[in-house]
Amino acid sequence: MSAETSNAGGGRKIVATNRRARHEYFILETLEAGIELRGTEVKSVRAGEVSLAESFADIENGQVVLRDLHIQPYRCGNVHNHEPKRPRRLLLHAREIARLHGQCAVKGHALIPLDLHLRRGLVKVELGVCKGKHHEDKRETLRRREADLEARRAIAERRRA
Repeated sequence: MSAETSNAGGGRKIVATNRRARHEYFILETLEAGIELRGTEVKSVRAGEVSLAESFADIENGQVVLRDLHIQPYRCGNVHNHEPKRPRRLLLHAREIARLHGQCAVKGHALIPLDLHLRRGLVKVELGVCKGKHHEDKRETLRRREADLEARRAIAERRRA
């Protein structure tokens, strides 16, 4: 994925987004967390070689662990390069982990990473507490988006006339 810069968020550079998560889930709450990375992983993230496609987070032994986050091995790395899909620990306060654990105990709720970004030179993950959408909900979201687009077009057309 290519890196893009976002003006919102005060010096936040978005490296990768999980667009599929916004389509597949209702996002109930978001939370920013640090991520524990190795040196070559940070270089690959800065280069934008990250995929959040199938990633999710688990809570185990009082830690939040991000799984299936794919970070390409660094091209200029050596034999000490990292494993592309290794589990990575998220850095959160104990009270935040306890609150997330309570929210994820509800059936149908999951922790899904929404984006990976750089804030003040540190790699951060925006984590969402999500609830899965049914097929009808997805169609309703598409209908709403299409209606909003048509309304914007009508307003723009009205302004031109």
